[in-house]
Amino acid sequence: MPCDQTEKTVSTVRRRSVLVACVAGASLVALDGTVLMAAQPGLQRGLGATVAQAQWVSTAYLVAVAALLVVCGRLGDRYGHRRMLVLGALGFGAASAGIALAPATGWVIGLRVLQGVFAAVLQPATLALLRTACPADRLAGAVAVRTGAIGIASAAGPVLGGALVALLGWRAVFLLNLPFALGTAALALAVRTPPPDAAGRAGGPSAEGPAVTGTRLNTGGAALLATTLALLVATLVEVPARGWTSAPALLGFAVTLGAAVLFVLSERSSGNPLVPAAVARSVPVAASMAMLLVIAAGVFGALFAVTYQLQTVAGLDAFTGSLHGLPLPLLMVVGAPLTGRALGRIGARRTATGGVLLTVLGIALLSRVGSGWVEAAGFAAVGLGFAAVMVTATGTVVGDAPAGYAGVVGGLKQTAVNTGSTLGVAVAAGLMPMAATSIAATTTTTTTATAAAPAAAIATGPTLLTLAAVAALALVPALLLPPRRRSPGDPGDPTDPTDPADLPDQEGREGRGPRPRCDAAAAA
Repeated sequence: MPCDQTEKTVSTVRRRSVLVACVAGASLVALDGTVLMAAQPGLQRGLGATVAQAQWVSTAYLVAVAALLVVCGRLGDRYGHRRMLVLGALGFGAASAGIALAPATGWVIGLRVLQGVFAAVLQPATLALLRTACPADRLAGAVAVRTGAIGIASAAGPVLGGALVALLGWRAVFLLNLPFALGTAALALAVRTPPPDAAGRAGGPSAEGPAVTGTRLNTGGAALLATTLALLVATLVEVPARGWTSAPALLGFAVTLGAAVLFVLSERSSGNPLVPAAVARSVPVAASMAMLLVIAAGVFGALFAVTYQLQTVAGLDAFTGSLHGLPLPLLMVVGAPLTGRALGRIGARRTATGGVLLTVLGIALLSRVGSGWVEAAGFAAVGLGFAAVMVTATGTVVGDAPAGYAGVVGGLKQTAVNTGSTLGVAVAAGLMPMAATSIAATTTTTTTATAAAPAAAIATGPTLLTLAAVAALALVPALLLPPRRRSPGDPGDPTDPTDPADLPDQEGREGRGPRPRCDAAAAA
């Protein structure tokens, strides 16, 4: 077999093995998130937990993940993303097994914190490995596959969770993570990452080696960023119960702002900032993160409101309610590869704008939840639109940053999604009681009981329209994304973070001299 073809085959096998490992890691976390929804009521009953304790089972995880995503991404840039993926998967599986064996609620909450730590270790690595393994012209396709897999895992979660809880109890839900985690770790260990010389030609370091040698992590900045994000998420989670203007909420936001200011000052004065200047000053990266935060707020806030409507007002159980929303993850699976193709034809700006508009339309249609085909069309539009935004923003964030900082931008991307989803739920939960109270006050009924359900049903309508308006704000950063790229073979592409001439297994090596031979004589 000719040398060129041999190298091309090896490169293809390597990319696919990296893709499989990254998809497995991302799906593991996505599956856990939706499976837990079915387990929480049984967990609360089985352990005799209070409502507040049951809420902290979720809150503790969210706070840990949000606090550490960027820091763990930076550690991956320094020490190797494959190592982080293996460590994260094994730790996530061990924490899940511990939760399944936990004797009391306190143990569950503590182990959920640990599970969140390892999820933060794992998630940035699943994006960073794709960046180091895939040429720029193939990154969008790999990201689309990852996004589609997340949609499948999210759709399967409620079904698997409901079946396991019904047959074996809530502990079985956490045991489910163990084989998936071990499989992910095994896949990551089997991955053959690019050798240092190939990684250098790709515009960054080997995924196994440090990104930037001779530098130290800005530990002060890392601690401040972790504190800022943890405070923000913890405050947002408490908003539905306490209110936006309550003393604890205002204090939480004030302390968060103070910590954020200290973080910015620490970054400016540090010789080794946690978020490098090349990333912090990138307009596409900043625009993508802003778009993800806003669109996630709209989508997850809408899902919270619709779930409330289906389960609390319509009286459906969690499994039946999840079937109503099935068009959303299914259309995400369909929309992800379509987005990958659209990016190559019309560019990031138009693709993201179309995705935002579809999402806004879908959320607006969901304000008619319970209306049959209108509801289904709403879920479908949200699925297609959200997939388009996710694939476009993820590809832009990870692809625009230097490969040596793929971990930190992957952490930033996931932080934007997590913070946005928490913000959206807080907004939805805060608006719905206000809307219900306002509607109930103007409704003349004979009994309070008969008024409660219709008022709540109507209250989700204005709440969802408000969330559609929130999602529409994502149009502003979408318009700041780069337009259509030139052909991947054009070395003058100004939006491509790496010159195709520097990519392994690509054309354009003329400036580097002849390709080295791979026969025995050349090796000698």
